[in-house]
Amino acid sequence: MSTIGGKRGRVTIHLVAAVAGVSISTASKALNGSGRMSPETRERVKKVAQEVGFRPNALARGLITKRSFTIGLLTNDTYGRFTLPVMAGISEELVGHGVSVFLCAIEDDSDRARVHVDAMLDKSVDGIIASGKRLDRQLPVDLSGLHVPVVYAFTKGTPDGVTLRSDDEQGARLAVRCLIDAGCRRIVNVTGPKTFQSVRERADAYRATIDGPPEVLHGVWSEAWGHEAVAQLWDRGGDRPDGIFCGNDQIARGVIDALRERGVRVPEDVAVVGFDNWDIMAAQTRPPLTTVDMNLKTLGREAGRLVLAMSEGREVQPGIRKLPCSLVIRQSCRGLEVPA
Repeated sequence: MSTIGGKRGRVTIHLVAAVAGVSISTASKALNGSGRMSPETRERVKKVAQEVGFRPNALARGLITKRSFTIGLLTNDTYGRFTLPVMAGISEELVGHGVSVFLCAIEDDSDRARVHVDAMLDKSVDGIIASGKRLDRQLPVDLSGLHVPVVYAFTKGTPDGVTLRSDDEQGARLAVRCLIDAGCRRIVNVTGPKTFQSVRERADAYRATIDGPPEVLHGVWSEAWGHEAVAQLWDRGGDRPDGIFCGNDQIARGVIDALRERGVRVPEDVAVVGFDNWDIMAAQTRPPLTTVDMNLKTLGREAGRLVLAMSEGREVQPGIRKLPCSLVIRQSCRGLEVPA
């Protein structure tokens, strides 16, 4: 930061130009990525700007480029289980482009959602990313027809929109194949409510992947349901499973706790695989939980890349993009990860 008369003053483009030995116009174009000049000149100007601590005036840059360099993130996932990793990926993707992200939590309140959308538009955001807590429901606000681009990430989008989601079927196949590879021959799916699209897709993939007869137990997204499911499976008599594929990590933790209480060893007697890779849940389960990671941070980075491209006028094809999941192997199942 420069000083004038003992006072701290803002470093200007004039100083950058003088130190770099170029005109003010050339310095401005070099920093904005525009104009024709040698790569060496552009890099020299950027290096000088960094060394002297030059920060371009956002308002002036906006007047030149007709952009605000801000993106709005709208979500009803107020708990943040899914939105926080998505936002982390968005920020990672956009920070290098000088673009800031601000989050607006709307819960399921349509009036609040409309207020936040209007506020985003008043601030002249370059685009909006809509994110939620399930794939089969739209946010309680209509984002079609806006004059800014919209990308839907982990929520239901419009038919002609750009939508990103995790590939639940592929993730479920990874989980079941891990159990099969670990030697399991009687695999049960303990999962969430039938009303969730993700539950149905994962269950369908489970049925298509196992070798033996399928069995799907539906309940709620909780550890208590995991306990209850184990009670149903063990108290009814007959064949008991040697592998359990759980709909999320909370259910899986309940399953493992219930098995331990019955003296059933995991993974020696029964192997268990979860879904979500919620670190605070999976890593602290005893034994630590093998689980499917939906790669939400990667999904967020892709959402950031696409909304940036759209804000710059580049063409992005509409439709649903399914991003692959990955398997995180811990102690509850030692099967090998295999390609989807």
